[in-house]
Amino acid sequence: MAADNAPFVRLAGIRKNFGAVQALAGVDLSIPAGRMVSVVGHNGAGKSTLMQVLAGTLAADAGEIGIGGVERQAGYDVHVAQALGIRCVFQELSLCPNLSVVENTRVVHPGLGGFGWRRRCRALIVEALDAIFPGHNIDPDRTAGELAIGQRQMVETARAFTEAGTKVRLVILDEPTASLDADAASHLLRFTEAARAKGIALVFISHRLPEILGHADEVVVMRDGEVAGGGAARDFTEERLVELMGVVREAASEGGRTETSVGALRVEETGAAGRRLPLRLHAGEIVGLGGLAGHGQRAVLQAVFAAAHGRDGHWRVRGSVAYVSGDRQSEGVFPLWSVGLNTTVSRLRALAHAGIISLRSERTLAEEWRRRLEIRTPGIDRPITSLSGGNQQKVLLARALASAADTILFDDPLRGVDVGTKRELYRHVAEAARAGKAFLWHTTENIELENCDRIYVFHRGTITDEIPRAELSEERLIRASFAAGMSDATGMSGAPDMSGAR
Repeated sequence: MAADNAPFVRLAGIRKNFGAVQALAGVDLSIPAGRMVSVVGHNGAGKSTLMQVLAGTLAADAGEIGIGGVERQAGYDVHVAQALGIRCVFQELSLCPNLSVVENTRVVHPGLGGFGWRRRCRALIVEALDAIFPGHNIDPDRTAGELAIGQRQMVETARAFTEAGTKVRLVILDEPTASLDADAASHLLRFTEAARAKGIALVFISHRLPEILGHADEVVVMRDGEVAGGGAARDFTEERLVELMGVVREAASEGGRTETSVGALRVEETGAAGRRLPLRLHAGEIVGLGGLAGHGQRAVLQAVFAAAHGRDGHWRVRGSVAYVSGDRQSEGVFPLWSVGLNTTVSRLRALAHAGIISLRSERTLAEEWRRRLEIRTPGIDRPITSLSGGNQQKVLLARALASAADTILFDDPLRGVDVGTKRELYRHVAEAARAGKAFLWHTTENIELENCDRIYVFHRGTITDEIPRAELSEERLIRASFAAGMSDATGMSGAPDMSGAR
């Protein structure tokens, strides 16, 4: 079906309050069929709230909702939205972890009952996975909770494009590439072109500005619950987008880290004598773990954390360790706790006197880090789940930075964090390193490696190159990621985490 300029979705004057907090202050949004509209803005700008209103999971307090040329305010909810062909891939994955991939597909297609439903659901999800992520290697009968976060993201995305009776008319993609490696993200972005050619409308939310400028048709910039600007994507630059978002653009890296004051050895691989590239980390260093996702970086972080607690003999760790995961839903936040308690939990022992925690000291610490990281919340007593995904991630970073840990392990911790906040967080990490903390930083965004003093590149569980920051280049990183010209590299101790390898 050919794309046209008629709006499939028309939102006008959408307002939404959460108590005294105004999340949306009269937002207008038009989404034509067969077009991809990118909604951008800093964490807490209202993007996800607006998408939940469109998806029917939140009711607007005021405004007009038109779908397919028909006004839909009265009784508009998630069931109506799904019946109209609106699908969602939200930033926080919605797969049931105790169900298989096939069974999770059945959840969104209740009409696929009766004899043979499992076979039909398997065919649906496999076809979608093959079309969007060729070579995905995902077993459809495997339990979703057993999959790596990148694989869960693939399943969530593919499921949104499956059809069984109801035609897919619009898909909301909220940070769909945040958990994917570069290869998988590239496949998804190419697939969006095929989806648009079929007349499917797309809403694309991402903090990766090159993805937006390279693939979206139109851009809408949100700031503080309002639309700050918009137009054809080709008319924008990264600098202009950041300016409209209301954040200051600095260098991609922290920039002030020109010299490294190396202290005592904090982490080392034992039994590494004779190996060409043994991994070592010193006090005051920020060391990056690069390469394609799923090639052993996460396994190293987990092994170092286990060694700090006496559970792994392949690593020697001196001092205490904190771990920050990018998978905040499964490995990060305590969902029943407040923002403040999620921030201070690592320091409760130090805040106690005679076995009694000083509530005043705890609150002072939480407020300090809320201010330092500019965590957008009406108060630290609010539930952590009331925050946007990016602000929840800030809380996890605050927890680690506020801790007394000597070494901090980063497992892709800035997933879903806006560009302005990232630059502020880079500065905090650099300050902590200058104060003597050590960082072992795995990231799937190569530009973040510019914040590191040294980078170890991984391929199939092996370190293939060690790159000083001054010698870091995209070409060298890519060559090492595919082990090109690195045939003399030798393996590392410990089994690599290959569950997300592509």
